[in-house]
Amino acid sequence: MLKPSNFKKSRNQLEGYVPGMQGEKPSVPQRLYTKCPMCEELRPTEELAAQNGVCPRCGHHFRLSARSRIAMVCDEGSFTEWDACVQAKDPLEFPGYAGKVKAARLKTRENDAVVTGEGRIGGARAALFVMDGGFMMGSMGSVVGEKITRAFERAVKKKLPVVGFTVSGGARMQEGMYSLMQMAKTSGAVKKHSDAGLLYITVLTDPTTGGVTASFAMEGDILIAEPGALIGFAGPRVIEQTIRQKLPDGFQKAEFLLEKGFLDMVTPRAALKNTLAELLKLHAAEEA
Repeated sequence: MLKPSNFKKSRNQLEGYVPGMQGEKPSVPQRLYTKCPMCEELRPTEELAAQNGVCPRCGHHFRLSARSRIAMVCDEGSFTEWDACVQAKDPLEFPGYAGKVKAARLKTRENDAVVTGEGRIGGARAALFVMDGGFMMGSMGSVVGEKITRAFERAVKKKLPVVGFTVSGGARMQEGMYSLMQMAKTSGAVKKHSDAGLLYITVLTDPTTGGVTASFAMEGDILIAEPGALIGFAGPRVIEQTIRQKLPDGFQKAEFLLEKGFLDMVTPRAALKNTLAELLKLHAAEEA
């Protein structure tokens, strides 16, 4: 995963790099170079950071942290975070769950798999929720549902549109029904926001699956996806094993869903901020 805090370290790591002893294969320090999973080309991590995590050769969109996305789309210094201290509990005392949550917090420096708040995108005010795939694959537990619900409720009070970035493996099984309940809870909050005549834009990123897809991810007024994003409920391998048939090429990819009418647009990351800003300004003009 690309983390901005590590990009500045790359040159120092290069200067201090010493190849292995004789007979050993020299190794490349971690985070100095990143291999693209599509074209398999090694690129300096700093270069990828400057491209917002997009491979300059093949256009592959790497997964980004929530903070990286916020920095990418929000005007500098405009983002104010909400509910930063909300943390998950272990209601079912699921074996090993507390340890996994602790490890995810140390890895991402987030309390859970979503960051919410208010910011400006191209000068237009909006409430935001941004999921983080680095925290237990963006799984939706009670904290994710609660924070997203609160974000919609605040947006109604402040009369703000909502822009949401989704990335998730689905509901968090370690919380059982507490997790599944968040599908109805968030959907109810989205409905109240819609009833207030406010805009909801969803940006689906790779991967958006499971209960998140079956609830708030696909309930936006405008559905945007990043190129190549996997979007669906069950994954393609599960479907193939169930129906015992080969799926079409590109099945559940963003471009496939756009062709079938499930999405409004597929927007490259480089054009995303301007697209969101234009949509928000058009909506504001309509309200006026």
